[in-house]
Amino acid sequence: MDPVIDTAKTWLTDTFDADTQKEVSQLLETDIEELKDRFYRSLDFGTGGMRGIMGVGTNRINKYTLGKNTQGLSNYLKKTYGGQQIKVVIAYDCRHNSDTLARTVAEVFAANGIKVFLFSELRTTPELSFAVKELNCHAGIVLTASHNPPEYNGYKVYWTDGGQIVPPQDNEIIDEINALDYSDVNFDAAPDLIELIDKTVDEAFLEASVANGSFGAREKDNFSVVFTSLHGTSITAIPEVLKRAGYTNVTIIEEQAVPDGNFPTVASPNPEEPEALALAIKKAEDIGADMVVGTDPDSDRLGIAVRNHDGKLELLNGNQTMVLMTKFLLDRQKEKGFKGNEFIASTIVSTPMMDQMAAAYGVECKIALTGFKWIAKMIKDFPDQHFVGGGEESFGFMVGDFVRDKDAVTATLLACEIAADAKARGSSFYLELLQSYVDYGFYKEKLISLTKKGMSGAEEIKQMMVDFRENPIGALDGSKVVWVEDYNTSVAKNRVTGEERAITIPKSNVLIYSTEDGTRMAARPSGTEPKIKFYFSVNAPLERVADFEQVERLLEGKINRILAELKLV
Repeated sequence: MDPVIDTAKTWLTDTFDADTQKEVSQLLETDIEELKDRFYRSLDFGTGGMRGIMGVGTNRINKYTLGKNTQGLSNYLKKTYGGQQIKVVIAYDCRHNSDTLARTVAEVFAANGIKVFLFSELRTTPELSFAVKELNCHAGIVLTASHNPPEYNGYKVYWTDGGQIVPPQDNEIIDEINALDYSDVNFDAAPDLIELIDKTVDEAFLEASVANGSFGAREKDNFSVVFTSLHGTSITAIPEVLKRAGYTNVTIIEEQAVPDGNFPTVASPNPEEPEALALAIKKAEDIGADMVVGTDPDSDRLGIAVRNHDGKLELLNGNQTMVLMTKFLLDRQKEKGFKGNEFIASTIVSTPMMDQMAAAYGVECKIALTGFKWIAKMIKDFPDQHFVGGGEESFGFMVGDFVRDKDAVTATLLACEIAADAKARGSSFYLELLQSYVDYGFYKEKLISLTKKGMSGAEEIKQMMVDFRENPIGALDGSKVVWVEDYNTSVAKNRVTGEERAITIPKSNVLIYSTEDGTRMAARPSGTEPKIKFYFSVNAPLERVADFEQVERLLEGKINRILAELKLV
């Protein structure tokens, strides 16, 4: 017999409800290929927790897969904090079934004697991270699939510090989950252990966001911003935060302000995609606004458009936003005086410009794997150092450490502070970015994502990584590859001298090629989507702002030649 079909048939028992059994039976009779896709594996924790398509099956998000995870997490919490009243907090976003799945998760925790704080309505991911510490909880859960398509949902697990789970907790929790059968899940909730929460935590989070994101920008009444929540959760926080910080010229895109898991006005609710901000940019052009900000459904990442040299709104990428936000925070820290223990943070696939800037300010730049859980871990691992701020290329940023995940709420306020301050000085967000290229080197990045769905897609992605390892690239645009860093083997090898050095951060399925002229290419399968991603970084000196467009064309040409060499265009 086919082991996948055997697995599917285990869902025809009384452990599962009648509707689930009926759907599995229909798939067995009518659509074996769909059945195999739903049962060929169990969903794993990736860089952002567990994320997948909703539906029946072990490879889907449903009450049973989430119930099993929650039972395993409950068992782990009780082993770790035996004798204590364990507390968890749960939030959820605007997606289909997020509210009912959140209730299911709460019931499994409560069935295991764990106290649950459940938000009464949808809330942002950064507020969930904040609430873990605010309520002195042992763990937190948010039901979200971030910017994925409407058919997706997900489950992120946070630990006592407000950051997502990292080693050793993640693998120990997975071991607990894998030791369970679905029949072991306790859905028999103790209702008295579930407490609905809302305004008290909201107020504390809003106050903290304003306190951490405000820097005394002048002439706020002369600065205008168009904001869109892209049908997501940020509508519950960002307008109020901006209002409290003194921003009165805020225009909200009303047709995208109502939370809606269908995301009806966009092809994808991802602020990395220019199309997602099209309505907001059109409105901003119509009214002459200075800036556009859009956030993804759970409000952890943000996209920003600002006026360029020609006065047209231009969407910045995550690296550009991260660089300027970090520079601004470093300038403010410099005004107060550096104590010598400050650090900023970035990731292995983000712009090397962060290293250059840190060196110029005399602070440390810590580099982590992709995912903000690793930046949160840095803060926990180095309590004697002061985290100023940091981010990653995927449009995420963290201001200080009061939230331990990427935080579009506070970052939106920070972006407005930077832009308003620059405008009051006769500059602009864009001009400040160009000046930073003059100061630290002009780094230009590009991301290429290839989607490969299903079992065959997963195998194709796996084979692509094998091919890159077994047949290393020798040069990129004529520049010889010097270093090949394999984060799966934790070895970096110099292809010119044969020197090898150990990579000290945790293992991950990532390859990075670096050439003689500083060009970098990274290859990495996504941890949360059926994609393989390629990250490119090229650089050149920029002597003066007036030379920007000329140098940018040269760097753009270089990237395009590399893409052609690798047959990615």
